[in-house]
Amino acid sequence: MEPYELTATQASALIAARKLSCEELARSTLDRILARDPEVRAWSWFDADTIIRNARELDKTPPRSPLHGLTFGVKDVIDTADMPTQHNSPIHVNHRPGQDAACVAVVRHSGSLIVGKTDTVEFASGGRRAVTRNPHNPAHTPGGSSSGSGAAVGDSQVQLAFGTQTGGSHIRPAAFNGIYGIKPTHGIVSREGAKMYSHTLDTIGWYGRSVEDLQLVGSAFRLPGSDGHPGAGTVEPASVKGLRVGLCRTPVWQAADAYGRAALMEAARRLEAAGAIVRELTLPAEFDGMDAAQQTVMRGEGRAAFLPAYLGSHHLLHEDFREMVENARGISPAQLVQAYDLAAACRRLFDGLFGADLDVVLTPPSPGEAPQGLQDTGNPAFNAMWTLLHVPCVAIPVGKSARGLPLGIQLVGPRFADSRLLAIAAACAPVIHENGMLGEIEVDEAMAA
Repeated sequence: MEPYELTATQASALIAARKLSCEELARSTLDRILARDPEVRAWSWFDADTIIRNARELDKTPPRSPLHGLTFGVKDVIDTADMPTQHNSPIHVNHRPGQDAACVAVVRHSGSLIVGKTDTVEFASGGRRAVTRNPHNPAHTPGGSSSGSGAAVGDSQVQLAFGTQTGGSHIRPAAFNGIYGIKPTHGIVSREGAKMYSHTLDTIGWYGRSVEDLQLVGSAFRLPGSDGHPGAGTVEPASVKGLRVGLCRTPVWQAADAYGRAALMEAARRLEAAGAIVRELTLPAEFDGMDAAQQTVMRGEGRAAFLPAYLGSHHLLHEDFREMVENARGISPAQLVQAYDLAAACRRLFDGLFGADLDVVLTPPSPGEAPQGLQDTGNPAFNAMWTLLHVPCVAIPVGKSARGLPLGIQLVGPRFADSRLLAIAAACAPVIHENGMLGEIEVDEAMAA
């Protein structure tokens, strides 16, 4: 096994034991990027000399944390002190903010090696699409807006990467690239230094190649209940046997394709066979309006987020953002108030579902297969509600379609139960994740269901 193939957790143990140097991992990573970037195009910026120089510096000190020396990609809407932050926008070509975003500072101070900036949909919002291709089938999208981050981890070009989610921009690419990802509880990770779209929705998350990789990063961010959170205690390991799972098709189930439905039902079958108690979970009627409410909040708050660029760089600003500032959809103050109130009510309702009869929710992370081409980055319908609810979500791969495209599910928990959700995911992942292709019988049965 080449060093670049190691999961973050595996590499961390070897670096701590002095059996792998940061430079060895960096050089292997760089070789992988140079070999694959012409096809996958995950990166908007990286510099080989900087990568090696920084890795050598890390080798001069004892490991600062379990993240020491691990390779990290940063979505190019998140500021980095020593790299440009260009937002895939002509307004910000070669823009260097000169300061790390808060999330980058946390992992850099923990010893991570920041490899480069990953391509993104313009401003993580609309407009120009990333040129990144799905590493499993380059004729298809890797998803958006965290396109480059998802593809880089999915293609083993980097072990960890930051993404962001306002609608479905983080969890959906995890599913499309066959990797693990967490969208934490809203606000648990500082968004300082990341492009603002919607202050109610924007959430920074990260990708890895296993749940244990996600937990390593979660500890650095001191998630409540993680080992890195002083005074909060630790979360006990979970077991699949007896786990109470709510199978939630959500109010937008009709948007799922045959493979999306098959992946969900197959994951439920595998969990049930391993001893989990899987029951259908139908959300209260109030949740039927959450998808529309998320759109109202996102576009309503986006007006303020893009007003400065509208006034200062109007000729360079994509039409998508001009229309948002001009309120082309006619979102009224009353509609915003209704959306905020519905979200607040549903957050309380959702958190209240957990307890004696429910440990975790099992639900789709996307409609199914990644769309063909790069313009359509996928429908966020299976993410929008969870983003507006502010709840943590963890993406887990299930298998692949006949075209070799990854399929997945997501597990969802109540607010601020991130560490507990990761513990449940760690128990469920070995049961759910199989690399094989879902069969025609499974797909046909899922469509009938």
